[in-house]
Amino acid sequence: MGIGKIFKFNAEEGVGVITVDVPGEPVNTWTEEVSEEFYELVETIGDDQFIKGIIFISGKPNNFHSGGNLKYLEAFDSREKLARALDRTHRAFDRLQDAPFPSVAAIYGHCLGGGFELALACTARIAKESKATVIGLPECLVGLFPGGGGTQRLTRLIGPAAVDLILSGKTLPADKAFQAGLIDRVVPAAGDLLEEAKALLNEIIAGTADLRRPAHDFSQIDAVAGEARQKAIKAARGRELPGPMLAVKAIQEGVRLPLKEGLEVEKKYFTEVTLSNEAKGSIHTFFLKTGTDKPLSMVPPGFKARPVRKAAVLGFGTMGRGIVIDILRHMQIPVLVKDLPGALEPGREFVRKILEEMAAKKKLKADVDQLMSLLTLTPEYGEHFKDVDLVIEAVFEDQKVKDGVYRELCRVVPGDCIIASNTSTIPITRMARTVTNPGRFAGAHFFSPVWMMELLEVIRGENTSPETISNLLAFAAAIRKRPVVCNDYPGFVVNALILPYFLKLYELLERGVPIEKIDAAMVQFGFPVGPVRLIDEIGIDVHYKAFYALGLDPPETLKRVIKDGRAGLKKSGRGFFLKDGSVDPGVLPLIAVKGDPVEMSGGEIQDALYLEFVKKGKELLDMGIVDNPGSIDVAMIWGLGFPPDKGGPMKWADLTGLSRELYSRKFYI
Repeated sequence: MGIGKIFKFNAEEGVGVITVDVPGEPVNTWTEEVSEEFYELVETIGDDQFIKGIIFISGKPNNFHSGGNLKYLEAFDSREKLARALDRTHRAFDRLQDAPFPSVAAIYGHCLGGGFELALACTARIAKESKATVIGLPECLVGLFPGGGGTQRLTRLIGPAAVDLILSGKTLPADKAFQAGLIDRVVPAAGDLLEEAKALLNEIIAGTADLRRPAHDFSQIDAVAGEARQKAIKAARGRELPGPMLAVKAIQEGVRLPLKEGLEVEKKYFTEVTLSNEAKGSIHTFFLKTGTDKPLSMVPPGFKARPVRKAAVLGFGTMGRGIVIDILRHMQIPVLVKDLPGALEPGREFVRKILEEMAAKKKLKADVDQLMSLLTLTPEYGEHFKDVDLVIEAVFEDQKVKDGVYRELCRVVPGDCIIASNTSTIPITRMARTVTNPGRFAGAHFFSPVWMMELLEVIRGENTSPETISNLLAFAAAIRKRPVVCNDYPGFVVNALILPYFLKLYELLERGVPIEKIDAAMVQFGFPVGPVRLIDEIGIDVHYKAFYALGLDPPETLKRVIKDGRAGLKKSGRGFFLKDGSVDPGVLPLIAVKGDPVEMSGGEIQDALYLEFVKKGKELLDMGIVDNPGSIDVAMIWGLGFPPDKGGPMKWADLTGLSRELYSRKFYI
């Protein structure tokens, strides 16, 4: 039969063993080259009269097959090209399923997406127990749905339960996959997978294998599909995203038909989904995530981070407490906290409370008392600071206060101790003036609540050394944050983009556009909350002070709201909204309406507000504040909740054609 480049074939006593191993790649995925060789393999092997059965096994450690290569799928921009590639894949899977001999997928490691669809086209599946072995169809998690027969073959295999499995993107370990009917046998961790696969194959050939293939009742598929559709809409905050919506449609329509016709239904809808902007945006977000999952990959090759054996946090308010929680739970090193005496014990109690909640939810590996024993509280600068390796300053947002803090701090910490400010508005370069050895000083802007928010903005001042930035990236890795590096600029990245967004918001309010309509439009766009509710939740007073910190005069409406004593519903009991979620009628007379009210559709509101992100993002790129559009998209997705199915503001501008319309080019080359 010969040995292929990717699918290596060996036969012994009529049993063919096909080892899947894509050269030079850590995992097996479907690309054009892989699909082409697979197609040729099954076309050839199906005519071999000496083969009694075949086994697919992987040559990769901890990986059977991870499915479609997302870069390959993302690149399709033509319905015709995608349809041709999809037809070829389906013909190969059909040929495998209809071969004159049985086939077994021997699974060890990840068997996901199109890899599991390969296994579904086999006669049977066997998997080895291991922490690495996970099986399922996670395509909906990246804006797609299974397009290699998964919606049809899995549903026919396990019944209507497949709908939830596909829409949730849930993956299962070997034992649970067996219980759910996804696989036919489980091999113990110490067992020989290939030998067990051969034994199963011989049983199938002899007709003695007990394969569970029950007939399923699909008479209630419309009800199941309707419930799944509503669940998906709720998860998307009222939006009907193409991936889950068309996945449900493919299942609902396809299972009523013979398999061959059902697969045609799946192909039609998969083509539509793959070419959608939402799928391309979701895939882009996936790549942004994997690109920032490991911050150490962002430091220069060969760089050795300065060990952080002891850290200090200045300020034990909301942000300081959150930073302490993350250092304790992830690094488990001594943490020194300096603040006024009255803030120390309440801060300690809060830290313990959050850690205990994490422990109760089994999200904390260490003992709470052990972690709390690492915490030292002090109202004074003194001996405790002499061996500190890293200080995070999170005191009141006032330049004079911070200047005084740095003068005192630099007298007691080592000369090479890294110092970083959690400021959200004050320029890093300006604060560095009171720091001795300013090369060790940078910004480390966390987001609240710190222990829940992944983003960390690492800000480079004019004097910040490259080593300091690399050390802060290593720190980000240690506390499991997703960092974005930028140069010093008012508001850095997230707040820089949010400011014009809020200014446009007040412009719309003062033109008479209702609060409810604005918020509803942006939730429909994909944000977790609308802009007015966001202001109410972060604190109207905090929002108000941010304008002054950035050297701007707050809008008239905001001034009136503050003057009326409204700091936000959670903060002062009075804000833009009432407890029942409705707009507080008392805030309406405070809006400084100018001229006759204007009528705007939800789409027009979205366009007006979203445009501000794009314009400001372009400005940051042109000024070199960030190196690439991906930094902006990461910051906005993980710092503000920009909808991940849109890939970030800069990617969405490319996908919708807005970047070409405004600037005659795309942001991503």
